[in-house]
Amino acid sequence: MERPAGLLALALVLVGSLGSAALEPVTVSLAIGAASVLTGFLAKPGFYCSFVECCPPDDPPPDAAALQRSLDERLFGQHLAQEVILKALTGFIHNHHPKKPLVLSLHGWAGTGKNFVSQIVADGLYPAGLKSKFVHLFLSTLHFPHEHLVPLYKDQLQKWIRGNVSACAKSVFIFDEMDKLHPGLIDAIKPFLDYYEQIDGVSYRRAIFIFLSNAGGDLITRVTLEFWRSGRAREEIQLKDLEAVLSLGVFNNRNSGLWHSSLIDRNLIDYFVPFLPLEYKHVKMCIRAEMKSRGSFINEDVVEKVAAEMTFFPKEEKIYSDKGCKTVQTKLDFY
Repeated sequence: MERPAGLLALALVLVGSLGSAALEPVTVSLAIGAASVLTGFLAKPGFYCSFVECCPPDDPPPDAAALQRSLDERLFGQHLAQEVILKALTGFIHNHHPKKPLVLSLHGWAGTGKNFVSQIVADGLYPAGLKSKFVHLFLSTLHFPHEHLVPLYKDQLQKWIRGNVSACAKSVFIFDEMDKLHPGLIDAIKPFLDYYEQIDGVSYRRAIFIFLSNAGGDLITRVTLEFWRSGRAREEIQLKDLEAVLSLGVFNNRNSGLWHSSLIDRNLIDYFVPFLPLEYKHVKMCIRAEMKSRGSFINEDVVEKVAAEMTFFPKEEKIYSDKGCKTVQTKLDFY
């Protein structure tokens, strides 16, 4: 827990504010006493942390019911992702002595909800959400753009993670655009994800790492389409139908960010979470949710018009939105 430094120095400030003239002992004693009382208030975690964001304590844990409500109300067509993330996160945050950090790898086409879920998770863990100083977002094309600088990036990444986990054991690290990450770079964080009690006096077991990637989207779509063509509901798809093929697919895909990665080889990724392609009905759900978030009346005519402007695949069946819900906001602005 953070604490203000040098609080007793406030006594000198209070004394100084009384002027440069000679002060009687009683006056000085009152000033120091007032500063001591103020120091006592500031030293209390509840008081201090109401003004400054503090690393959260173990008790009480984040509200799992609130997390489930957020997923129910804001994530559409992703029964697998919702179930896996809710169970994995709830189990992890209620375990005060995990053996390793929680590592989730989220896969699927753009617009299916991966970034949205990372936002929901951040909101569930920290009131400031993605703006929290304990939640760290890395964008491959922004933070690691040059392949020839990969050795430098590895060093910087290790220092960044070490420093932030030292400040707050419950830090969250989100790596977006994993499919654009240079091969081998992510292996730099392998020691922090392993089953070590401490590394150089720092424990990483309470941290959470989330990878977001478009890699594997074709594999997920193929399995989902097979279920549809055989007349089976998408809700029948289980994690076992996708996780093994997904982990193998990204391991052998040079453009996945996890190509031949020791994170997969050493089984350090706890869950490969598939995000299924979205159907027409799910796109309409996204449109209604966006209208609601803007405080607008939900006009079903507008919902139909916006949904009709989206493009769908495969070419013959036209079942799945090729952009998911990614362009819903801009298309809704038009109306």
